[in-house]
Amino acid sequence: MTISLALLVTATVLIAVGGVLLLTRPLTRILLGAVITSNGINLLLLAATGLSGPAPLLYPGVDPAFVTDPLPQAITLTAIVITLATTAFILAMAYRSYQLTGTDEVHDDIEDRRVALRSEVYDQRSELRSRYREADRDPEVRRRYRAERRQLSARLRADRALQARGRDASGDLWNDILGADPADYPQGPEGGEEGGPKKK
Repeated sequence: MTISLALLVTATVLIAVGGVLLLTRPLTRILLGAVITSNGINLLLLAATGLSGPAPLLYPGVDPAFVTDPLPQAITLTAIVITLATTAFILAMAYRSYQLTGTDEVHDDIEDRRVALRSEVYDQRSELRSRYREADRDPEVRRRYRAERRQLSARLRADRALQARGRDASGDLWNDILGADPADYPQGPEGGEEGGPKKK
């Protein structure tokens, strides 16, 4: 089987560019990355079939060894349909994210950040305890230990406050998850002075 080097290089570049875009935070770039990666994989599948040949219709006089393999074409057709559905889904997510937060950037999960920070602070606290364990009776050392421990606790409290302020949800399930009702916006999407939908 012969594979065209130009098609192989093009597919590799498309997959690499799409992979880089998939690892970014904005949903529009993730969408572009998904489409580009899908096109690169489709091209790779079609390039792997080898040179083109007669249509896969086995009528008398056609050698089956030279007939084009129909399976990669069927897989590529299916992948195009799946890519279309994925594109529509990511577009809907980007639009909803822009409606809620004013940006399509994917933020860190609040609970994941909180658990990671708590684990890091507890590790630092146990390291602090083991460092000051030997000189427990010295008042100056104990004062330093308490000050550093207070700093760690303040760091946890500051992160909790930051996460609480970062929540954009209003508490209304319809507006936060499913989408705001246009009737909730008396003066357009800005909603007057508040900059959001009016409360019922």
